[in-house]
Amino acid sequence: MNQSHILIIEDDEEIQSQMNWAFAHDYEVCIASDRQRALSMIRRHQPAVATLDLGLPPHPRDVTEGFCTLNEILQEAPHTKVIVITGQDGKEHALQAIAQGAYDFLRKPVELDELSVIVSRALHVSRLEQENRLLQERLSSESFEDMVGNSLQMQEVFTTIRKVATADVPVLIVGESGTGKELVARAIHRQSLKHKGPFVAINCGAIPENLLESELFGHEKGAFTGAHTQRKGRVELAQEGSLFLDEVGELPLLLQVKLLRFLQEHQIERVGGRETIPVNARVIAATNANLNQAMAEGRFREDLFYRLGVMVISLPPLRERGEDILLLAHALLQRYAGESARHIKGFTRQATTALRNHGWPGNVRELENRIKRAVIMAQGTRLAPADLDLTLLYTEYERRGLREAREAMEKELIRRALTRNQGNMTRTAHELGVSRPTLHELVSKYAIER
Repeated sequence: MNQSHILIIEDDEEIQSQMNWAFAHDYEVCIASDRQRALSMIRRHQPAVATLDLGLPPHPRDVTEGFCTLNEILQEAPHTKVIVITGQDGKEHALQAIAQGAYDFLRKPVELDELSVIVSRALHVSRLEQENRLLQERLSSESFEDMVGNSLQMQEVFTTIRKVATADVPVLIVGESGTGKELVARAIHRQSLKHKGPFVAINCGAIPENLLESELFGHEKGAFTGAHTQRKGRVELAQEGSLFLDEVGELPLLLQVKLLRFLQEHQIERVGGRETIPVNARVIAATNANLNQAMAEGRFREDLFYRLGVMVISLPPLRERGEDILLLAHALLQRYAGESARHIKGFTRQATTALRNHGWPGNVRELENRIKRAVIMAQGTRLAPADLDLTLLYTEYERRGLREAREAMEKELIRRALTRNQGNMTRTAHELGVSRPTLHELVSKYAIER
C-alpha cells in the first residue's frame, strides 16, 4: 500500500487537470481515463486512495462500466479507499457504491476543497489501518496462543509447551507472580489431546484450609455441617480435561497426601464418602514459591514434588525479557484501546524509555494494569510516562545539577540493564549501545555490583 499515491479515474481532461493541480503538490498523482488503465495503475502503484467517476467510457452516461471498475479495484486492492463521483441525480448510485465497498462519494460539480478534505480523511484512515495490519502481522509472528514474546527465553517456553502438551503427564510451571503461569497452563490444555474437555482452575492459596478439601475433592450430603447436597469437587469436574492447581505450594500436607494418591491411582473419594470415583484428568500445577526450600523445611512432600514435576516449565520474569517489553506493551495497548474505543496510537519516546528501564516487580500483570489504567485516563493520542505512572525515574533527579543528574541516571540505567541481563556484560553492552570495555569502565566508575 503506497500512502503517497492517489489515483484519479476520470475521462474528462479538464477535470483531470483540475484534480491533478489540486493534489500534485502533496502527493504522487496517477491518472487513468478508463477501466483497463485504472486496473493497470492499481496493480503497479497500489495507491492508498482512488477517485472514481462512475461515468466511464465507452458509455459515460451509463454507470455499468464505473461499477465494474469499482468491484475490480476492491478485488485487486481491497485496502484502497475509493471515492466515487456521481452526477447530480446519482444519489442512488452513490449509496449503491457505498454498499459495495466505496469509502465515500461526491456529486458533480466537484468542489476541490471538499474533495481534498475527503481525500485527507481517507488517507488518515488508510494509514491507521496499515499500522494496525503491520502490528497484527508482527504479533502473529511473535506470539503463541495468547502469549507474546520474541525473546530467546519465551521462544524456548513456547517450544517446551508444544512438546509437553501432547504427552499426558503432569506439568509443573514455576515463575514469579504475574509472569503468566495460567496462560501457559491454558496453552498446554488447548494443545493437548484433552483440549475438548474442560479446563478447571483452582487457586490453592486463596481458599480457607477448612474448605479446600471439599473444594478439591467434593463432598457427600451430610458430610459436615452445611453439606445439604452432594457436590462434585474441582478434580472430578476436570474429568477428561485438565486440572490447574495454582499456587500448589500452599496445599496443606494432609491434602498433599490426597493429591498424591490421585496422581498415583487416578481415583478419588469425596469428603464423607466411601465410593471410589475414577477420574481421568491431566494435572498442571504452578507455583511462585521455592519448592526445594519448602521440601527442606518439611512443608512440601518430596514424593509429590517428583510426581508433579515430571515436566517443569520455568517462566522468566519480565525484567529478564527486555526485548519483549515493548512488544507486550503495544499488544496490550492495542487490546485495551480497542475495547475502550480510544484512539491511542502508541507511546511517546520518553514512555518507551521508561517502559524499558522500569524494573517490573509485578511482571506482565503489572504492565497490563498500568496500560489498562493509562488507556482510560490518557488525554493525548500517545501514552506518556505520567500516564503509565512511570515518572519517578526522571523526577527524582530534577533538583540535581546537570552533571550529577546525568551520572545518577547513567548509573541507574546500567544497574537495571545488568539486572535484566543477569549480569551478562556482553548482552548489557549490546542493549545499552556501548562497547564492553566502556561498560566495564562505567561499572567500575560507579561501583556497581553485578
